[in-house]
Amino acid sequence: MKSALLLARRELSSYLSSFLGFIVLGAVLLAEGIYFNAVDLGGAPRLSSEVLKSFFYTVSGGTMMLALVLAMRPIAGERENGTLVLLNTAPIRDTEIVAGKFLAALSLLALHLVLTVHMPLLIAVNGKITLGQVLVGYLGVLLLGASALAIGLFGSALAKNQVIAVVIGAVILAPFVFLWAVARVTDPPLNAFLSAAAIHHERQRAFEIGVLKLENVVYYVGVTYFFLLAATKTLEARRWR
Repeated sequence: MKSALLLARRELSSYLSSFLGFIVLGAVLLAEGIYFNAVDLGGAPRLSSEVLKSFFYTVSGGTMMLALVLAMRPIAGERENGTLVLLNTAPIRDTEIVAGKFLAALSLLALHLVLTVHMPLLIAVNGKITLGQVLVGYLGVLLLGASALAIGLFGSALAKNQVIAVVIGAVILAPFVFLWAVARVTDPPLNAFLSAAAIHHERQRAFEIGVLKLENVVYYVGVTYFFLLAATKTLEARRWR
C-alpha cells in the first residue's frame, strides 16, 4: 500500500505540473458553469431543491467525461512513452500500480468537485438548500466518477496509446450510461435488471435529492472494484507475454 501511495503522489504531481491537466479541468468547469447558469438557473422559476438536483445532473456528466480523459494517460501513456517497462521491472506489484494511478486521478476528480461548490452557494443566495442534499449529491457524483475512472483505466490497460484508451473507455462506459433508455423499451423483468445496471439516471436520482441508499453505494463500489481488478489482470497478462 505504501508503494501505491508513493506512486499516487508522483502521478498527482505530474498531473498538476502539466498545462494539459489544467486546460482539461478548466474546460470542463467552464462548460459546467455555462450550462448551470444558462439552463439550471436560467430556466423557469423552480424550487431550490429542484435546481440543486439539476446541478448535480449537470456535474455528473462533466465528471464522467473528465474521468475518461484523466484515465487515458496513466497506463497507456506510460506504454506509449516506453516508461511502463520501468514500472514493470520496479519492486511494485500490478495491484499497487493500478491503485496508485487510480488514487491520483480520483484526487483530481475530487478537486474538480470542490471547485464547483460555488454553484450550490449561488442557489442558496436566493433560495434554501439543505446540507444533507449537497453532501449526498456530491457523494453520488464522486462514486459515479470513480466508476467511470475505473472503466477508463481498464481501457488504458488494454490500449497501446492514449487516443485508443479514451475510445475504449468511452465504448465501455456508453452502454452503462444508456441502459436506462433500453430498459424503457424492454418488457419485465428484463427492464428492471437493465435499469438497475445503468450507471447513471436511476442510480443518481436518489443522490440528487439527498437520499442515501446503501444499494446504490454498493453498486458503484462493485463496478469500480470490478474494472480496477480487470485492469490489474490485464497488466499481469501483458507482463508475462
